[in-house]
Amino acid sequence: MSSRFPAFALVASLIVLGALSASMNSAFAQGDDLWYPGEGVTQDMYVKYRIQEIDTNNEQPYEMTMWFQEQQDGDWIVPTFIVDDDGTVIPGTMKLSDSMAFLAGGSDVPQEMNDFIGGYSSSLHWLDAFTTKANPLSLSAASWGRIACIGCAEIKPRGQETVTVAAGTYDTTVVGWTRGQMDNKIWIENEFPFPVKALTHADVTTGRAPVLFEFELLETGMGQPEAPAGEGRIPTPPLSRDTPRGTYTIGIDWEPASIEPDSDVIFSVTLTDDTGFPLQRANYDFAVKNANGTVIQEFENQNADAEFGTGIHEVHFDDAGQMTITVTVNSVSGQTTGGFAESADFNVVVVPELPVSAAIVAAAVIALVVVMTRARGAGLGSLFGTRGAL
Repeated sequence: MSSRFPAFALVASLIVLGALSASMNSAFAQGDDLWYPGEGVTQDMYVKYRIQEIDTNNEQPYEMTMWFQEQQDGDWIVPTFIVDDDGTVIPGTMKLSDSMAFLAGGSDVPQEMNDFIGGYSSSLHWLDAFTTKANPLSLSAASWGRIACIGCAEIKPRGQETVTVAAGTYDTTVVGWTRGQMDNKIWIENEFPFPVKALTHADVTTGRAPVLFEFELLETGMGQPEAPAGEGRIPTPPLSRDTPRGTYTIGIDWEPASIEPDSDVIFSVTLTDDTGFPLQRANYDFAVKNANGTVIQEFENQNADAEFGTGIHEVHFDDAGQMTITVTVNSVSGQTTGGFAESADFNVVVVPELPVSAAIVAAAVIALVVVMTRARGAGLGSLFGTRGAL
């Protein structure tokens, strides 16, 4: 009996130590400061972001909602909605690896969603180039490495910062780098699958550095999110865009502001440098294309006003639909832009006229309201909480 007791005690001790070790490892895994894209994602979780990326959607912001519905063979099935800058809703189902990388095989996305997926990979998933599930990095590490360009800056954690975004307030670690005069920051909450916010700039040698990518967490939660409803936003003048390198700013305005089919519209173009000063002796192209990419009208080698950097063009629109206006700066003060594409795209919408039948119905409704309010001895404004008489 006495000879078996020490053996029992030893086995019991090993079991206790093993349990303590497992408990400590579990606590460490849940409480460490290692982070990688995809950490903390759980089934039925959804996230909604506003994203702007230099090569996506003409550099205009778009919204992306991802619902992590389930896992199949270790990969995530993620129903996704895109809402672009004009309110168009694009649904699809992405397939992501457990490291959040997009997997073309098994994904079910329409062609028009592909560009937005590229924007996702180049923004929300961008840090996967440094920290991965297989080799996660510490949020308190001295360095995460260097950006992949000659002489580029070191990217590293910079300390704690509380940041407020549309989804709420988060205690984050700022990971960032400085290049030239531009400070680039990505705000990360540990054990959350994507950063909650980012603002970074492209690396340029001249001009003002444009936004490389910028995003913000709008909403997160559990359960299937509500499908977004397209708002059908129609761009209104004036509009302004920076060229890709940030060297110039191109602005357009038009009259009438509401464009209808079979109408002539007067467009004005304004060309300035990155300080807002008008370009001197600027030469540019002005082209209008429909949604199929067919050129409707084009003005090549136009000379802007020498003093104000402006130009005027009349465009005739036959049909309704979305149009793209591209303005390209060819030269300034006799110097060509070289191999750089100093251009900007603008979306405008030709809105169909109100059908005659609809106009008649609307007029009848207005007339009926007028009759009712007069019969009651009230002004039309009283229907809207005012006292003004008709």
